Amino acid sequence: MVVFDFIRDNLRWLSAGMLLTFLSSFGQTFFISIFAGEIQSAFDLSHGQWGGIYSLGTTASAILMIWAGGLTDQFRVRVLGPVILALLTVACLSMAISAQWWMLPFVIFALRFTGQGMSSHIAVVAMGRWFVSTRGTALSIATLGFAIGEALLPIIFVLLMASYDWRILWVVAAVIAALGIPILLRLLMQERTPQSVAKLNQSVGMDGRHWTRNQAFSHRLFWYMIPALLGPSAFSTAFFFHQVHFASVKNWEHLQLVKIFPFYTAVGICAMIVSGHALDRLGTARLMPFFQIPIAIAFVFFAIADTLMTMYVGFFFFALTVGANATLPNAFWAEFYGTANLGSVKAMAAAVMVLGSAIGPGITGVGLDYGISINLQYLFVAGYFVFATVLMWIGITQAKPDLPAPS
Repeated sequence: MVVFDFIRDNLRWLSAGMLLTFLSSFGQTFFISIFAGEIQSAFDLSHGQWGGIYSLGTTASAILMIWAGGLTDQFRVRVLGPVILALLTVACLSMAISAQWWMLPFVIFALRFTGQGMSSHIAVVAMGRWFVSTRGTALSIATLGFAIGEALLPIIFVLLMASYDWRILWVVAAVIAALGIPILLRLLMQERTPQSVAKLNQSVGMDGRHWTRNQAFSHRLFWYMIPALLGPSAFSTAFFFHQVHFASVKNWEHLQLVKIFPFYTAVGICAMIVSGHALDRLGTARLMPFFQIPIAIAFVFFAIADTLMTMYVGFFFFALTVGANATLPNAFWAEFYGTANLGSVKAMAAAVMVLGSAIGPGITGVGLDYGISINLQYLFVAGYFVFATVLMWIGITQAKPDLPAPS
């Protein structure tokens, strides 16, 4: 009942966050990859050329995120959000009208920056700043937009592709993004916290102060967290990027593998909600060091799987970390570094995650080119997550005594 009361009392602001995370789908790998075959055919691109263009555009967006993410500290969501959605609309239209291959790096950059980068960044920074004691619950609800987009948009657009040209569908995506602008403005007509109150209600981080971006960047905890930030983004993207090859290695039809995705999405949503509730009760310091253990187990199952039932087990553990990843890291920065400069601090973390999504498919692709099987690579990926978990545990254990006492 308490959760339902919280949702009812804060529905317009939670809906604004969910809208932004949903619309970020148009810049996410799972959506863009739907059109990979059509794009490669239209521009006569090999797999390597298309992958290189995608990595180039994504890397450029990660670099810009370091600066642009700090805009969330200077502008309110109702000002910055519509601007980003307008740019996302233009990016979708640019994909629809692109005529030469050299335009693609700029289009991918625009989609990744406005979609995966800024739309999701604005949403999670807003939840971290607007909510303190209920930050985890707010994040778990607002980030449901990711799961809804991942569950619905691929199915809908793949079905539409059977009847409509792929460029027309990017116009449809642009229209949807544009419709989000008046809806967002309507939801945020009433501010959750007036500017004067917001400044007084900022929550502090370690040592009872608000950390600037430069201070966070020079603090050892940030560097302990880098592998954990890179991992889920890099290797979940790589898994889906190479899903067709993976299915063929296992001697399965691609459709057989895809049919497991709704199960994965459902478990991920449950993990997102449970982790958000646990976060409010226990805090990120207790939960963060261990949330990547399930994904390490998942990649072991992916490596050894010889039946689809084994894949269900693997996807179960995979979804536990992916779901928790939507709430825990986003709350972590607010809890450890304060909320006054949360946008600029979180922007560095967002840039690392976007960069991970650029290099993950590239690393695994190069491994395949050199004859390293996908199964063996996934065992190395599992070891990577164990390594990241150890570093997180060391860093957070050292930093935890510096956190302010719970109020």
